[in-house]
Amino acid sequence: MNIDPVLAQLRITPPQHVSPLQKLHIDLPLLAGLGGLCTLAFIILYSSGGQDVNVVLRQAARLGLAMAVMIAIAQIHPRHLKFYSPALYLLGALLLIAVLVMGKISMGAQRWLDLGVIRFQPSELTKLSTPMMIAWYLSGHTPPRLKHLLIAGPLVLIPTLLIAKQPDLGTAVLVASAGSAVVFLAGIPWRYMLALAALGGSLLPVVWHFMHGYQRDRVLTFLNPEGDPLGRGYHIIQSKIAIGSGGIYGKGWLHGTQAHLEFLPERSTDFIFAVFAEEFGLVGCLGLLGLYLFVLGRCFYIVVQAQDNYSRLLAGALALTFFVYVFVNIGMVIGILPVVGVPLPLISYGGTSMVTLLAGFGMLMSVQTHRKLLPSG
Repeated sequence: MNIDPVLAQLRITPPQHVSPLQKLHIDLPLLAGLGGLCTLAFIILYSSGGQDVNVVLRQAARLGLAMAVMIAIAQIHPRHLKFYSPALYLLGALLLIAVLVMGKISMGAQRWLDLGVIRFQPSELTKLSTPMMIAWYLSGHTPPRLKHLLIAGPLVLIPTLLIAKQPDLGTAVLVASAGSAVVFLAGIPWRYMLALAALGGSLLPVVWHFMHGYQRDRVLTFLNPEGDPLGRGYHIIQSKIAIGSGGIYGKGWLHGTQAHLEFLPERSTDFIFAVFAEEFGLVGCLGLLGLYLFVLGRCFYIVVQAQDNYSRLLAGALALTFFVYVFVNIGMVIGILPVVGVPLPLISYGGTSMVTLLAGFGMLMSVQTHRKLLPSG
Protein backbone atom coordinates (compact mmCIF):
# COMPACT_ATOMS: atom_id res chain seq x y z
CA MET A 1 0.00 0.00 0.00
CA ASN A 2 1.33 3.43 -1.02
CA ILE A 3 0.93 5.77 1.94
CA ASP A 4 2.44 8.87 0.27
CA PRO A 5 -0.98 10.22 -0.88
CA VAL A 6 -2.31 9.83 2.66
CA LEU A 7 0.69 11.68 4.06
CA ALA A 8 0.22 14.38 1.44
CA GLN A 9 -3.41 14.82 2.46
CA LEU A 10 -2.38 15.13 6.07
CA ARG A 11 0.45 17.50 5.02
CA ILE A 12 3.01 15.36 6.77
CA THR A 13 6.46 15.15 5.22
CA PRO A 14 7.68 11.52 5.03
CA PRO A 15 10.99 10.81 6.79
CA GLN A 16 14.01 11.69 4.68
CA HIS A 17 17.60 10.54 4.84
CA VAL A 18 19.73 12.95 6.87
CA SER A 19 23.37 13.26 5.82
CA PRO A 20 26.19 13.65 8.36
CA LEU A 21 26.63 17.30 7.30
CA GLN A 22 22.95 17.96 7.96
CA LYS A 23 23.26 16.37 11.39
CA LEU A 24 26.14 18.77 12.09
CA HIS A 25 24.05 21.67 10.76
CA ILE A 26 26.62 22.40 8.05
CA ASP A 27 25.52 24.15 4.86
CA LEU A 28 27.43 22.34 2.12
CA PRO A 29 27.46 25.09 -0.58
CA LEU A 30 28.68 27.67 1.93
CA LEU A 31 31.30 25.25 3.27
CA ALA A 32 32.51 24.58 -0.29
CA GLY A 33 32.95 28.30 -0.99
CA LEU A 34 34.82 28.84 2.27
CA GLY A 35 37.00 25.82 1.54
CA GLY A 36 37.92 27.24 -1.87
CA LEU A 37 38.98 30.55 -0.33
CA CYS A 38 41.05 28.84 2.36
CA THR A 39 42.77 26.65 -0.24
CA LEU A 40 43.77 29.75 -2.19
CA ALA A 41 44.98 31.28 1.09
CA PHE A 42 47.44 28.42 1.68
CA ILE A 43 48.77 28.71 -1.88
CA ILE A 44 49.42 32.45 -1.72
CA LEU A 45 50.64 32.39 1.91
CA TYR A 46 53.37 29.91 0.94
CA SER A 47 54.57 32.42 -1.63
CA SER A 48 54.13 35.63 0.37
CA GLY A 49 55.66 34.00 3.47
CA GLY A 50 58.95 33.32 1.70
CA GLN A 51 58.11 29.66 0.91
CA ASP A 52 58.14 28.88 4.61
CA VAL A 53 56.07 25.75 5.30
CA ASN A 54 55.76 26.75 8.97
CA VAL A 55 53.73 29.83 7.97
CA VAL A 56 51.22 27.58 6.19
CA LEU A 57 51.14 25.09 9.07
CA ARG A 58 50.49 27.83 11.63
CA GLN A 59 47.67 29.18 9.48
CA ALA A 60 46.26 25.67 9.08
CA ALA A 61 46.18 25.29 12.87
CA ARG A 62 44.31 28.59 13.17
CA LEU A 63 41.90 27.49 10.46
CA GLY A 64 41.25 24.24 12.32
CA LEU A 65 40.36 26.18 15.47
CA ALA A 66 38.15 28.58 13.51
CA MET A 67 36.35 25.69 11.78
CA ALA A 68 35.71 24.06 15.16
CA VAL A 69 34.20 27.33 16.42
CA MET A 70 32.05 27.59 13.28
CA ILE A 71 30.71 24.04 13.66
CA ALA A 72 30.03 24.56 17.37
CA ILE A 73 28.07 27.77 16.76
CA ALA A 74 26.15 26.15 13.90
CA GLN A 75 24.63 23.76 16.46
CA ILE A 76 23.04 26.65 18.38
CA HIS A 77 19.44 27.35 17.40
CA PRO A 78 18.79 30.95 16.27
CA ARG A 79 16.29 31.42 19.11
CA HIS A 80 19.12 30.77 21.58
CA LEU A 81 21.35 33.23 19.73
CA LYS A 82 18.57 35.77 20.09
CA PHE A 83 18.12 35.03 23.80
CA TYR A 84 21.81 35.58 24.60
CA SER A 85 22.28 38.64 22.34
CA PRO A 86 21.83 41.30 25.09
CA ALA A 87 24.20 39.47 27.44
CA LEU A 88 26.89 39.14 24.75
CA TYR A 89 26.53 42.81 23.84
CA LEU A 90 26.88 43.87 27.48
CA LEU A 91 29.90 41.59 27.95
CA GLY A 92 31.55 43.05 24.84
CA ALA A 93 30.98 46.63 26.01
CA LEU A 94 32.39 45.88 29.48
CA LEU A 95 35.46 44.22 27.99
CA LEU A 96 36.05 47.25 25.74
CA ILE A 97 35.92 49.50 28.81
CA ALA A 98 38.35 47.13 30.54
CA VAL A 99 40.73 47.49 27.58
CA LEU A 100 40.79 51.27 28.01
CA VAL A 101 41.48 50.88 31.75
CA MET A 102 43.92 47.96 31.89
CA GLY A 103 44.57 46.85 28.31
CA LYS A 104 48.01 45.98 26.99
CA ILE A 105 49.66 48.43 24.60
CA SER A 106 51.14 46.93 21.45
CA MET A 107 52.48 48.88 18.44
CA GLY A 108 51.12 52.14 19.83
CA ALA A 109 47.56 50.89 20.36
CA GLN A 110 45.77 49.66 23.48
CA ARG A 111 43.65 46.82 22.09
CA TRP A 112 44.49 43.67 24.04
CA LEU A 113 43.36 42.11 27.31
CA ASP A 114 45.83 39.76 28.97
CA LEU A 115 44.10 37.29 31.31
CA GLY A 116 47.24 35.28 31.99
CA VAL A 117 46.17 32.11 30.18
CA ILE A 118 44.84 33.94 27.13
CA ARG A 119 45.45 37.25 25.36
CA PHE A 120 42.71 38.51 23.04
CA GLN A 121 41.07 41.55 21.44
CA PRO A 122 37.56 42.18 22.83
CA SER A 123 36.80 44.27 19.74
CA GLU A 124 36.54 41.00 17.77
CA LEU A 125 33.61 39.94 19.96
CA THR A 126 31.75 43.16 19.21
CA LYS A 127 31.88 42.46 15.47
CA LEU A 128 29.30 39.78 16.26
CA SER A 129 27.61 41.00 19.44
CA THR A 130 26.70 44.42 17.99
CA PRO A 131 24.65 43.15 15.00
CA MET A 132 23.17 40.46 17.25
CA MET A 133 22.00 43.12 19.71
CA ILE A 134 20.58 45.46 17.07
CA ALA A 135 18.81 42.52 15.40
CA TRP A 136 17.40 41.49 18.80
CA TYR A 137 16.01 44.98 19.38
CA LEU A 138 14.72 45.77 15.90
CA SER A 139 13.29 42.32 15.17
CA GLY A 140 10.13 43.44 16.96
CA HIS A 141 10.14 46.94 15.44
CA THR A 142 10.19 46.63 11.65
CA PRO A 143 10.11 49.04 10.00
CA PRO A 144 11.70 51.10 12.79
CA ARG A 145 10.24 54.44 13.80
CA LEU A 146 12.24 57.43 14.98
CA LYS A 147 12.03 56.42 18.66
CA HIS A 148 13.47 53.00 17.80
CA LEU A 149 16.33 54.57 15.85
CA LEU A 150 17.13 56.82 18.81
CA ILE A 151 17.79 53.65 20.80
CA ALA A 152 19.48 51.60 18.06
CA GLY A 153 21.84 54.47 17.16
CA PRO A 154 23.57 54.67 20.56
CA LEU A 155 23.75 50.87 20.70
CA VAL A 156 25.87 51.00 17.55
CA LEU A 157 27.88 54.06 18.60
CA ILE A 158 28.95 52.82 22.05
CA PRO A 159 31.20 49.94 20.87
CA THR A 160 32.25 51.90 17.77
CA LEU A 161 33.56 54.84 19.79
CA LEU A 162 35.19 52.61 22.40
CA ILE A 163 37.09 50.78 19.66
CA ALA A 164 38.03 54.02 17.87
CA LYS A 165 39.46 55.25 21.19
CA GLN A 166 41.99 52.35 21.34
CA PRO A 167 42.66 53.44 18.47
CA ASP A 168 41.51 50.86 15.89
CA LEU A 169 39.80 52.67 13.05
CA GLY A 170 39.52 49.60 10.82
CA THR A 171 37.64 47.50 13.38
CA ALA A 172 35.51 50.51 14.37
CA VAL A 173 34.42 50.87 10.74
CA LEU A 174 33.51 47.16 10.58
CA VAL A 175 31.51 47.26 13.84
CA ALA A 176 29.66 50.41 12.72
CA SER A 177 28.95 48.79 9.36
CA ALA A 178 27.59 45.63 10.98
CA GLY A 179 25.23 47.55 13.27
CA SER A 180 24.16 49.95 10.52
CA ALA A 181 23.46 47.02 8.18
CA VAL A 182 20.83 45.73 10.61
CA VAL A 183 19.18 49.16 10.75
CA PHE A 184 19.17 49.33 6.94
CA LEU A 185 17.72 45.83 6.55
CA ALA A 186 15.04 46.58 9.14
CA GLY A 187 13.51 49.00 6.63
CA ILE A 188 14.65 52.46 7.75
CA PRO A 189 12.76 55.14 5.76
CA TRP A 190 14.75 56.96 3.09
CA ARG A 191 14.16 60.35 4.70
CA TYR A 192 15.94 59.13 7.82
CA MET A 193 18.83 57.78 5.74
CA LEU A 194 19.23 61.11 3.95
CA ALA A 195 19.08 62.96 7.27
CA LEU A 196 21.76 60.68 8.76
CA ALA A 197 23.96 61.15 5.68
CA ALA A 198 23.65 64.93 5.98
CA LEU A 199 24.42 64.75 9.71
CA GLY A 200 27.47 62.58 9.06
CA GLY A 201 28.75 65.02 6.43
CA SER A 202 28.35 67.97 8.75
CA LEU A 203 30.32 66.16 11.48
CA LEU A 204 33.35 65.46 9.29
CA PRO A 205 35.28 68.52 10.56
CA VAL A 206 34.65 67.38 14.15
CA VAL A 207 35.81 63.85 13.31
CA TRP A 208 38.94 65.26 11.64
CA HIS A 209 39.73 67.27 14.78
CA PHE A 210 39.60 64.19 17.01
CA MET A 211 41.50 61.87 14.66
CA HIS A 212 45.02 60.81 15.62
CA GLY A 213 47.91 62.22 13.65
CA TYR A 214 48.70 58.95 11.85
CA GLN A 215 45.02 58.60 10.88
CA ARG A 216 45.07 62.06 9.30
CA ASP A 217 48.27 61.10 7.51
CA ARG A 218 46.53 58.06 6.03
CA VAL A 219 43.75 60.21 4.62
CA LEU A 220 46.22 62.73 3.19
CA THR A 221 48.32 59.89 1.75
CA PHE A 222 45.21 58.44 0.11
CA LEU A 223 44.58 61.79 -1.59
CA ASN A 224 48.21 62.19 -2.71
CA PRO A 225 50.43 59.12 -2.16
CA GLU A 226 53.13 60.53 -4.46
CA GLY A 227 53.62 63.44 -2.06
CA ASP A 228 55.82 61.25 0.16
CA PRO A 229 56.83 58.25 -2.01
CA LEU A 230 59.54 56.97 0.36
CA GLY A 231 57.55 57.57 3.55
CA ARG A 232 53.80 57.54 4.12
CA GLY A 233 52.98 56.79 0.47
CA TYR A 234 55.42 53.89 0.15
CA HIS A 235 52.94 51.10 0.98
CA ILE A 236 50.25 52.06 -1.49
CA ILE A 237 52.71 52.97 -4.29
CA GLN A 238 54.45 49.58 -4.04
CA SER A 239 51.07 47.85 -3.86
CA LYS A 240 49.87 49.47 -7.08
CA ILE A 241 53.17 48.63 -8.79
CA ALA A 242 52.72 44.96 -7.81
CA ILE A 243 49.13 44.83 -9.05
CA GLY A 244 49.93 46.57 -12.33
CA SER A 245 52.98 44.40 -13.03
CA GLY A 246 50.84 41.26 -12.83
CA GLY A 247 49.13 42.12 -16.11
CA ILE A 248 46.48 39.78 -17.51
CA TYR A 249 47.90 36.39 -16.54
CA GLY A 250 50.41 37.28 -13.81
CA LYS A 251 54.08 36.44 -13.39
CA GLY A 252 53.36 32.97 -12.07
CA TRP A 253 53.23 31.42 -8.62
CA LEU A 254 56.37 32.12 -6.58
CA HIS A 255 57.64 34.53 -9.25
CA GLY A 256 56.38 37.86 -7.92
CA THR A 257 59.21 40.35 -7.63
CA GLN A 258 57.61 43.02 -5.41
CA ALA A 259 56.98 40.51 -2.63
CA HIS A 260 60.07 38.31 -2.93
CA LEU A 261 62.46 41.25 -3.24
CA GLU A 262 60.72 42.75 -0.16
CA PHE A 263 59.54 45.95 -1.81
CA LEU A 264 55.98 45.30 -0.63
CA PRO A 265 55.39 45.67 3.15
CA GLU A 266 52.79 43.62 5.05
CA ARG A 267 52.70 41.20 2.14
CA SER A 268 51.20 38.31 4.13
CA THR A 269 48.55 40.35 5.93
CA ASP A 270 46.92 43.59 4.79
CA PHE A 271 48.54 43.70 1.32
CA ILE A 272 48.31 40.02 0.39
CA PHE A 273 45.90 40.85 -2.45
CA ALA A 274 48.73 42.74 -4.18
CA VAL A 275 50.91 39.60 -4.00
CA PHE A 276 48.07 37.53 -5.43
CA ALA A 277 47.46 40.04 -8.25
CA GLU A 278 51.14 40.14 -9.22
CA GLU A 279 51.48 36.35 -9.41
CA PHE A 280 48.08 35.44 -10.89
CA GLY A 281 47.17 38.61 -12.79
CA LEU A 282 43.73 39.87 -13.76
CA VAL A 283 42.47 36.36 -14.52
CA GLY A 284 43.39 35.11 -11.04
CA CYS A 285 41.85 38.17 -9.39
CA LEU A 286 38.59 37.58 -11.27
CA GLY A 287 38.63 33.98 -10.05
CA LEU A 288 39.17 35.11 -6.45
CA LEU A 289 36.39 37.67 -6.73
CA GLY A 290 34.17 34.96 -8.24
CA LEU A 291 34.71 32.82 -5.13
CA TYR A 292 33.84 35.76 -2.90
CA LEU A 293 30.69 36.42 -4.95
CA PHE A 294 29.70 32.75 -4.64
CA VAL A 295 30.01 32.91 -0.85
CA LEU A 296 28.10 36.20 -0.75
CA GLY A 297 25.41 34.79 -3.03
CA ARG A 298 24.93 31.80 -0.75
CA CYS A 299 24.79 34.11 2.28
CA PHE A 300 22.05 36.21 0.71
CA TYR A 301 20.17 33.05 -0.26
CA ILE A 302 20.21 32.10 3.43
CA VAL A 303 18.93 35.59 4.28
CA VAL A 304 15.99 35.21 1.89
CA GLN A 305 15.16 31.75 3.30
CA ALA A 306 15.25 32.89 6.95
CA GLN A 307 11.90 32.36 8.68
CA ASP A 308 11.85 35.07 11.36
CA ASN A 309 12.85 38.72 11.65
CA TYR A 310 15.79 38.16 14.00
CA SER A 311 17.38 35.48 11.82
CA ARG A 312 16.83 37.56 8.68
CA LEU A 313 18.33 40.72 10.15
CA LEU A 314 21.31 38.96 11.73
CA ALA A 315 22.10 36.89 8.63
CA GLY A 316 21.78 39.94 6.39
CA ALA A 317 24.07 42.01 8.60
CA LEU A 318 26.72 39.25 8.67
CA ALA A 319 26.58 38.93 4.87
CA LEU A 320 26.90 42.68 4.33
CA THR A 321 29.76 42.89 6.85
CA PHE A 322 31.63 40.18 4.95
CA PHE A 323 31.15 42.26 1.79
CA VAL A 324 32.52 45.34 3.59
CA TYR A 325 35.58 43.31 4.67
CA VAL A 326 36.37 42.38 1.07
CA PHE A 327 35.56 45.81 -0.37
CA VAL A 328 37.59 47.78 2.17
CA ASN A 329 40.69 45.58 1.93
CA ILE A 330 40.80 45.43 -1.86
CA GLY A 331 39.82 49.11 -2.07
CA MET A 332 42.72 50.21 0.12
CA VAL A 333 45.21 47.92 -1.67
CA ILE A 334 44.33 49.31 -5.12
CA GLY A 335 44.27 52.89 -3.81
CA ILE A 336 40.59 53.86 -3.92
CA LEU A 337 40.25 53.87 -0.11
CA PRO A 338 42.56 55.00 2.72
CA VAL A 339 44.64 52.31 4.43
CA VAL A 340 42.76 51.27 7.60
CA GLY A 341 44.33 47.94 8.50
CA VAL A 342 41.53 45.54 7.48
CA PRO A 343 42.77 42.05 6.44
CA LEU A 344 41.52 40.25 3.33
CA PRO A 345 38.96 37.80 4.78
CA LEU A 346 40.08 34.15 4.92
CA ILE A 347 43.19 34.95 2.83
CA SER A 348 45.38 37.17 5.02
CA TYR A 349 47.67 35.58 7.60
CA GLY A 350 46.28 35.73 11.13
CA GLY A 351 43.94 33.90 13.44
CA THR A 352 41.81 36.36 15.39
CA SER A 353 39.85 37.76 12.46
CA MET A 354 39.47 34.27 10.95
CA VAL A 355 37.86 32.92 14.12
CA THR A 356 35.44 35.87 14.16
CA LEU A 357 34.58 35.46 10.49
CA LEU A 358 33.92 31.74 10.71
CA ALA A 359 31.92 32.23 13.90
CA GLY A 360 29.69 34.54 11.84
CA PHE A 361 29.41 31.90 9.11
CA GLY A 362 28.46 29.42 11.83
CA MET A 363 25.52 31.69 12.70
CA LEU A 364 24.53 31.80 9.03
CA MET A 365 24.62 28.00 8.88
CA SER A 366 22.52 27.84 12.03
CA VAL A 367 19.89 30.09 10.43
CA GLN A 368 19.82 27.90 7.32
CA THR A 369 19.92 24.42 8.86
CA HIS A 370 17.49 25.03 11.74
CA ARG A 371 14.67 26.10 9.46
CA LYS A 372 11.41 24.22 9.88
CA LEU A 373 10.27 22.48 6.69
CA LEU A 374 6.85 23.88 5.93
CA PRO A 375 4.25 21.46 4.55
CA SER A 376 3.44 21.74 0.86
CA GLY A 377 -0.01 22.34 -0.57
